[in-house]
Amino acid sequence: MKSTFKRLAFAGAAAAAMLAGLTAAQAGSLKIESWRNDDADIWNSKIIPAFNKQYPDIKVEFAPSAPKEYNAALNARLAGGTAGDIIACRPFDASLELYNKKQLDGLNDLKGMANFSDVAKSAWTTDDGKTTFCVPMASVIHGFIYNKDAFAKVGAKEPTTVAEFNDVLDKLKKDGTYTPIVLGTADQWESATMGFQNIGPDYWHGETGRLGLIAGKEKFTDPQYVAVFKALASWAPYMGNGFQAQTYPDSQNLFSLGKGAIYPAGSWDISTFRAQAKFPMGAFRPPLPAGEKDCYISDHTDIAMGLNSASKNKDDAKKFLDWLSTPEFATLYANALPGFFPLSKDAVKIDDDLAATMVGWRKDCKSTIRDSYQILSRGTPNLENELWNVSAQVINGALTPDAAGKQLQDGLDKWYKPAK
Repeated sequence: MKSTFKRLAFAGAAAAAMLAGLTAAQAGSLKIESWRNDDADIWNSKIIPAFNKQYPDIKVEFAPSAPKEYNAALNARLAGGTAGDIIACRPFDASLELYNKKQLDGLNDLKGMANFSDVAKSAWTTDDGKTTFCVPMASVIHGFIYNKDAFAKVGAKEPTTVAEFNDVLDKLKKDGTYTPIVLGTADQWESATMGFQNIGPDYWHGETGRLGLIAGKEKFTDPQYVAVFKALASWAPYMGNGFQAQTYPDSQNLFSLGKGAIYPAGSWDISTFRAQAKFPMGAFRPPLPAGEKDCYISDHTDIAMGLNSASKNKDDAKKFLDWLSTPEFATLYANALPGFFPLSKDAVKIDDDLAATMVGWRKDCKSTIRDSYQILSRGTPNLENELWNVSAQVINGALTPDAAGKQLQDGLDKWYKPAK
């Protein structure tokens, strides 16, 4: 009997030692969940080594999932208690749901949060504005990338107003060498994302208009929104033959091959064009409509990092999250992934000239985010998806600007009641 007790005691001691060892291992290690599996090499070769120079005792593992599988896989791991310590946060509702389910911690007490503006934090903040639950990492900026050779051929300069923009288009069309605007409507989303959301902030005055829609004080039938659709409709004659059947990859290829002059862009396209285009490129911000003096840019929040509420190593996780708010990380990330721009308040030197030009617009213009992303796409019909279709149909000439505004507002009115 005594020997049995001894064996049990020894086994219990061994188990306790093993558990203590596991706990110790957890205390010195972090696992990061992310959908950005395309930049795993950058994390492993640059970002994590840079962090370890300051915190050599904290082991960090970057463990991404495929983008399309990320949400489902992450939810399963969170439910099963096997998710990593640090969670890459998609903007708005997907991450808000995790916070509401108590799977992400609030991070208001994190010192580094002071380094981000309210706009930068908006994609990862509760509707009441009281709690931010992910550290903002990067945004993407909209504008226009252009072929410098094409502009030189017709004697054009970067336009700053809509009138100047239209003049450049006329020169390019008359010359006939290049397709003036490289954009297709087959996939629809580009018409909204690189069209409506690109030029729109100058018309609805950025955050004033976006928050006005959420508050119910502005409607898509108001003149400023209809004016955006009128501007989009005016692009059609300059988009080349067959643009209605042109997909997003088609547009990328046409511009990369030097067949187009102006590409309505998301900054994420920079790396694609750097790899494929053989001509000099420049970038200009959305041209100002007549009578407007203040400029606004779509500086759309894209990715952040949060803390798994079930993490066994929150102290080290917070050290890592705080480090994400530093100028060191911002500079490293911005140059490793040109076109993904830091959201912190620090000035960052960006080596790529196109990326540097686009992020430089922040100095002169006010930043805003896409107006369909926060709150307004939670119901049916989904505003974001409606914008894709409506914007494409306006450019195709199948829907008038006034009808487009009415369709969007009618759809929103079916389910959305602004908070009083």
